[in-house]
Amino acid sequence: MTYVDGFLCPVKPGRKADYEEMARMAAPLFLEYGALRVVETWNDDLMVGKTNDFRTAVIAEEGEDIVFSWIEWPDKATRDTGWEKLMKDERMKGPDDSPMAGARIIYGGFSTILDASAEAPAGAGA
Repeated sequence: MTYVDGFLCPVKPGRKADYEEMARMAAPLFLEYGALRVVETWNDDLMVGKTNDFRTAVIAEEGEDIVFSWIEWPDKATRDTGWEKLMKDERMKGPDDSPMAGARIIYGGFSTILDASAEAPAGAGA
């Protein structure tokens, strides 16, 4: 089964376009080094929790947005090798003024235990 890197990240106020530009630059590099899929999502409907929520998890400051992202890899070995190469790749050097509040990123690797999807009924489609 696939291996997934997950990210939860605060983005500085007014920096959505900068973040999108950075993500568009990085995604092809992840794919080049073995990732199967790179997904970046922007906060749209964040619930306020009684104990914890997406904003409090990253200690979001006033005006910051939240990005929830993941990178799918075929397996952990490919992910480990891919990251090692990515960290040495000069193209991964980000801007000096990153749109992310990097010190508050939550990141981790996950082994897939279930991967379910809806399929089109037989005979449906183009």
